Amino acid sequence: MFYVVLLAMVAGFLAMRLYSVLGKRTGHEQPLPRAAEERPAPVTVPRTIEAATDQRAVANRNIEARAEPGLRAIVAGEPGFDVNQFLDGAKAAYRMTLEAFWQGDAATLADLAEDDVRAAFVEAIEARRAAGETLDNRLVTIERAVIADAALSGRDARITVRFDADIAAITRNEAGEVIAGSLTDAVETNDVWTFARTLKSGNPNWKLADTDEA
Repeated sequence: MFYVVLLAMVAGFLAMRLYSVLGKRTGHEQPLPRAAEERPAPVTVPRTIEAATDQRAVANRNIEARAEPGLRAIVAGEPGFDVNQFLDGAKAAYRMTLEAFWQGDAATLADLAEDDVRAAFVEAIEARRAAGETLDNRLVTIERAVIADAALSGRDARITVRFDADIAAITRNEAGEVIAGSLTDAVETNDVWTFARTLKSGNPNWKLADTDEA
């Protein structure tokens, strides 16, 4: 009887742990800032995204076929890399970066962004403030996150993720009046973000190196 009770307690604990783990860009919101050059501006998002993986992960429905060779090269270069945990971290990074930009939180963006991308974000925030405008945006949900591409050059890894999300947004003027958008009307947005990291560098954080729209 003691062992039955003990097994029930263990099962309950594991169920609680599993439960704890599981858990549209509008035409009115401001687009993400871009660097001076033609290609989209990078944005850095520190987020630990690593663990073990196997070849079966490369075949799941959240990975496009063209990304498979690059992911296998990344796994070979750092066996601790885990595709599913990477996607979880990428989604968290997506939310963190958008919210920091919308709120004009330059201090947080300094931790999230590489210098040139942080500068682009801060410039956009300052321009918004100069116009007396604020964003009241909300990421309603991330419908899907798919690894669209991956590559490894030396120890420099890059993984591109396509996010399909719903975003509700309004823009307010200096008086707090709504001048565009609606928080009750979420609109679909499709973003393509590329994360980068040097494998075996001792720094487990992936940084967002490029942003674009699908």
